[in-house]
Amino acid sequence: MEKLNFEEALAKLEQIIKELESGNIELNKAIDKYTEAMKLVKSCSDTLNDATEQVNKILKENGELVDFSIEQTEE
Repeated sequence: MEKLNFEEALAKLEQIIKELESGNIELNKAIDKYTEAMKLVKSCSDTLNDATEQVNKILKENGELVDFSIEQTEE
């Protein structure tokens, strides 16, 4: 499977879902499409997890990466 960026993988996944939902696909092809879809889901999930990790870090003034947390304030 070629390496797709997140948006391309998501678009291909949506296309596969439409094909499978149509019901106009033979069983062997449906199994192949399902397998491809699961690989795309994993790829998208991995990409989102990586992005989440990056977003959860902020750059301090001294250049050190630290975990980001939201502090609750009492009103």
